[in-house]
Amino acid sequence: MTRGTIKTWYLVHKWTSLICTAFLLMLCVTGLPLIFEEEIDGWLNPPAPMATLPANTPSLSLDTILARAAKAAPGELPLYISFDEERPIVYVTTGPTADAAPAAMHFLAFDARTGAKMPPYVPGVMAFILKLHTDMFLGFWAEIFLGVMGLLFFAAIVSGVVLYAPFMAKLDFGTLRRGRSKRLGWLDRHNLLSIVTLVWASVVGVTGTINTFVVPITAIWKSNGLAEIIASETRTPLGPQRASVQAALDAVQRKAPEMKPQFIAFPGVVFSSQHHYAVFLKGATPLTSKLLLPGFVDAATGRLDAVVPMPWYMQAMLLAQPLHFGNYGGLAMKIVWAIFDILTIIVLGSGLYLWLRRRGGPSDQRVREVVMAGEIA
Repeated sequence: MTRGTIKTWYLVHKWTSLICTAFLLMLCVTGLPLIFEEEIDGWLNPPAPMATLPANTPSLSLDTILARAAKAAPGELPLYISFDEERPIVYVTTGPTADAAPAAMHFLAFDARTGAKMPPYVPGVMAFILKLHTDMFLGFWAEIFLGVMGLLFFAAIVSGVVLYAPFMAKLDFGTLRRGRSKRLGWLDRHNLLSIVTLVWASVVGVTGTINTFVVPITAIWKSNGLAEIIASETRTPLGPQRASVQAALDAVQRKAPEMKPQFIAFPGVVFSSQHHYAVFLKGATPLTSKLLLPGFVDAATGRLDAVVPMPWYMQAMLLAQPLHFGNYGGLAMKIVWAIFDILTIIVLGSGLYLWLRRRGGPSDQRVREVVMAGEIA
């Protein structure tokens, strides 16, 4: 590697790291408890008790559940129906308009067997941490900004790997030079932990970036992948009378009987068209449960217009969301995720420390000498 190439990669590593470090530290610190969000939330907000009924008790029709939601939130529109993975609970999200902001929505829960209204979910400390993690309470553009920081983080990882080869040219892997300066000791730890966390940090950084672009990615899907389906809207005017939601779910499930319902999006919301119920089914295995198959039912007539697999970029987005927090392999995987998160915090903190303790701006000659001496910082 030539001197000029080393200097270029050094500058890329230096500035991408400096620009994103403060934000990445915030994301790693807030992300640590979010890895165990379900466990912490369950401890802080224990689930409400439910009626004890026989295991084979059938669920009520979704239309009955919706009627009860309409009484609980008069004057509002149903936006989403979702299904609890562990208990027989149906969640109904309502809002004043189809494009209502999350703050204007209401979240209702019903016992799927009896229709009894369950106590509402009260956002607690984990909801606060999640909001801070996703957009720092600053909205859509702050979320996009954090996505850009994720891209810079990945660039810092790549440039760090490129620089690691000349750094280790005269040292054995994992060498910690003792008995020398404190800064050199932290440099060795920084480089070692950076390589150890390389794959994990890359995965989490890339999936986190993907997660911040949910809105534009979904908009691309709607404008391209759903163009043919949405075109049918002109042939199906939507009046005040709507088709049965339960019948819509049944029609889609007949096309994929091995799959289970994940959620239903109503006309006008992000994941549907202006005139369709979008019924999303999920697989039964830990991996396929993250991949969704949508079916589109005309909300006026109940006609099944299409069951269309999502394109690769939508599937990538759906896989990125749980993978980002390690929600694939149960508690064991979450513990592994937490360990690597802590190690990454040390990497970021040590990198910031090394920059603050720098010996002044390196010239081209100094960069070469630093690399050859194994002292990049």
